[in-house]
Amino acid sequence: MVTHIDSEAISAVGELYQELQLTGKVLDIMSSWVSHFVDPPTDLTVLGMNEAELAENKQATSWVRHDLNMNPKLPFEDGSFDSVVCCVSVDYLVRPIEVFDEVHRCLKTNGVFVNSFSNRCFPTKAIRGWGQTDDRGHVSIVGEYYRLTGPWVDVRAELRTSASALGDPLFAVWGSKK
Repeated sequence: MVTHIDSEAISAVGELYQELQLTGKVLDIMSSWVSHFVDPPTDLTVLGMNEAELAENKQATSWVRHDLNMNPKLPFEDGSFDSVVCCVSVDYLVRPIEVFDEVHRCLKTNGVFVNSFSNRCFPTKAIRGWGQTDDRGHVSIVGEYYRLTGPWVDVRAELRTSASALGDPLFAVWGSKK
């Protein structure tokens, strides 16, 4: 199994999660065999398409096989999670507005939804608009998902790796449920 971003970008994801103090009950959507937490939360549910990869995720306390592109409805009760993360996968969502609305529904009030991404992707799987825009455009696309759903507050976007680095850039957009 491989990672889709380099070690500096992976470290940046973990540092962001740590900085935002993502603890308690956390959901990692579109997940895989690794979730990139420096200090894993006590209750981490991973949701993704590949059952074998999800089962290998050592940080997960539970996992759910679910394809959000086939069915954007999350199989959880309202207000189930303190935080939700989506690492290097938002560019593959074919029904992002429905998924963001579902994440909002499943978050507790003031819960944080974090999307991290790079300029690396599988071009045949990414949405068309992703392939037609640059890094700034990617940040704008994800920011627009927050604007069109929610309500979200304190939405922020940042480059989390060095702008001069030779490796993969890591961008993050996050906001809290109002």
